[in-house]
Amino acid sequence: MNKGKVWINLRDSFWFLPTIYSILSIIAVAITALIDQWIISEYKNNIPSLFLTKSSVAQTLYGSMVTSILTMTTISFSTIMVVLTTYTTQFSPRTLQDFMKSRVTQHVLGVFSFGFIFSLINLFLIGKEPGLGLVSPLFTVIVSIICLAFFILFIHHSSRFLKVNNLIGAIRKSTSTLIAKTFEEKDYQTATEWDDSELKALDRSQAHVIPAQKSGYVQSVQYDSLIKWAKNHTLILETSFLMGDYIQKGMPLFYYWKDADSELTNPKECTAYVLIGNERIDTQDVEFSIQKLVEIAVRAISPSLNDPHTATNCINRIGSLLIELASVYEPIRYYIDNDDQLRLIAQPKSFEEYLYKSFYQIKIYGYHDISVMNSVLESLYKIAATQSQAVQEDVWTFSSTIINAVKVEELDELDFKRFNNEVEKLAEACNKDFSLPNS
Repeated sequence: MNKGKVWINLRDSFWFLPTIYSILSIIAVAITALIDQWIISEYKNNIPSLFLTKSSVAQTLYGSMVTSILTMTTISFSTIMVVLTTYTTQFSPRTLQDFMKSRVTQHVLGVFSFGFIFSLINLFLIGKEPGLGLVSPLFTVIVSIICLAFFILFIHHSSRFLKVNNLIGAIRKSTSTLIAKTFEEKDYQTATEWDDSELKALDRSQAHVIPAQKSGYVQSVQYDSLIKWAKNHTLILETSFLMGDYIQKGMPLFYYWKDADSELTNPKECTAYVLIGNERIDTQDVEFSIQKLVEIAVRAISPSLNDPHTATNCINRIGSLLIELASVYEPIRYYIDNDDQLRLIAQPKSFEEYLYKSFYQIKIYGYHDISVMNSVLESLYKIAATQSQAVQEDVWTFSSTIINAVKVEELDELDFKRFNNEVEKLAEACNKDFSLPNS
C-alpha cells in the first residue's frame, strides 16, 4: 500500500493522537520511576520530608486520579454525542467530519489517555511495601492539573462548535485554506493548454485501461507521485474521474499511452496514488467543502427550522469563497514533469460547475423566500463586480436560473422593488441590459 495513503489514513483517524499520548505515558512512567529510584538512593537524606510522598498517600493519589479521569472522559464522550446529534439534526451530517477531525478534540482525549495510563501503571507498580517517592507523585499532580485544564478547554470548544455561526466561520476558513493550497501552493508543474499535434496522437481507442481496484469516492490524488510514476515508465496518463466522484470497481480509472515496443509490467501500481474511501472528505475537494455550507443553508430554510438568517449567513460565506476561488482558479488540465514532458491529463472542474453546485439547491428549496433569493443575487453581484469578463459570463448565465425561479407576479410592491434592484445591479456588473417586467 502507498505510504502516503497509509499516513493520510493514520493522521485522520480518531485514535491516532490518543495512541501517541498513551505510548508517551508509558515512557513517562519509566523515566519518572528511574529518576525516583536515583534521587532516593543518592539524595534521600538531603531532601526535606515535605517533598517526599509515602506509598499510602501516592496510592490514594493515583486511585483518585484514575477515577477522576474516567469521569471526565465519560462526560467528554457524552458531550461529543450531544454535538454529533445536534450536527446531524440541525446542520448537516457532512459537518460531523469538522468536529471529529478537530485537533482540540483529539488532543483532549489524548491527554486523558496519558493521565489514565500513567496513573494506572504507577498504581500497579507502587507495591505493598512502604516507600517514598518524589518525581512520580509530583508529576501526577501536574498531569491532573493539565487534565482539568484540557477538560475545561474541551467544554469551551464544544460549546463554541454548537454555535452555528462559529461552525460556518470554521468551514469558511478551512475552505479558503484549501482553495489556496489547491491552486497556489502546488509542488508540480501544470498547464492549461498543450500542443495540439501531440494531443491528437493520443487516440482514446488506442489507449490502455487501468481499472479501479475498489468502489468509493475519490478523496485525494497524489499528483506529484503520479507524474513521477508516469515519467519513470515513460508514458502519459489520463484520468477518467473528477475529484469527489464515486468510482465503481472495475470501471476505468486511468487511460495510458505507451510505446508499443515496451510493456508495462504492473499498471495497477498507479492506483495507489488515488485515495478512494466510503465518504467524501475535504482534503482536496473544494466543491465538497462549499457544499457543507450549502447543506446548512438548505436545512435553515426548511419548514422544520425556518431560519433564513442562517441561510443568508451561509450564502454570504459561499459568495466570499467563490470570489477567492475565481481570483486564483485555473482550468488545470495538463501536468508536466521536470523535463517539460506531458505526463498526466486530468479533466478540470469548470468555474461554472462550482457556481452551479454552490447555489442550485438553495434555488430549489428557497425560491419562495425572497430574502434568500436576494442574498443569492447579491453574492452573484459581488462575484461579477470583482472578476474577469469570463467569470461575469458564467455568473450571468447562472443568474438567469435564479431570476426565473422567483414568481415575480406574486410579489408585492416592496418585495418586487427590492428584487428588481438586485437584478439590475447584477446585470450592470455583468455588462448586460436587463430589467424585470413590472408585475
